[in-house]
Amino acid sequence: MRSLLLLCTMALMLTGCGWQAIPQAKNDVDASLAEVTNQYKRRADLIPNLVAVVKGYAKHEQDTLTAVVNARAKATSITIDPSKATPEQVQKYSEAQGSLSQALGKLLMVSERYPDLKADKNFRDLQAQLEGTENRTTIARQRYIQSINAFNNLVSVPPTSWTNSLFYHFEKLAQWTVSDDEKKAVEQAPKVEF
Repeated sequence: MRSLLLLCTMALMLTGCGWQAIPQAKNDVDASLAEVTNQYKRRADLIPNLVAVVKGYAKHEQDTLTAVVNARAKATSITIDPSKATPEQVQKYSEAQGSLSQALGKLLMVSERYPDLKADKNFRDLQAQLEGTENRTTIARQRYIQSINAFNNLVSVPPTSWTNSLFYHFEKLAQWTVSDDEKKAVEQAPKVEF
């Protein structure tokens, strides 16, 4: 009877100390990263159509178009298995996606020079889809950041950290970061010319 009472007491203590919360939080991190990669794939799928439309109008903007195509190729060549992603893999993936974001920004700036292109229905539709995808990507990254924060709190803040130390041995996960090029772009004010 006494051992049964001891077992019940221990089981009750473990349920409040992260026994289930830590693995659930790790699963949330994996799912959040999968959603980020899903949104980046959607963006990569839209880019060839956008490039084709712009190419028809801006034949002499070959450098910009080539930069977008190359950045897309690099970004899609790096894949991540969310359940096995290392901080280094996530960083490389983040940098490749950042380069693609910059190339797309330049491509959209090219459209400012071509009024007929801006008026083209296909271009406007693709641009709206791309902007929507960028918004969904931002939300997915925010959720990923929040899920990493929740997981890191569970594995590093008592009492759940004690359960982690005894049973799981998870390390804190690195947070999503932006590439150095993206940081520079944010720090520099955009030039507006009339």
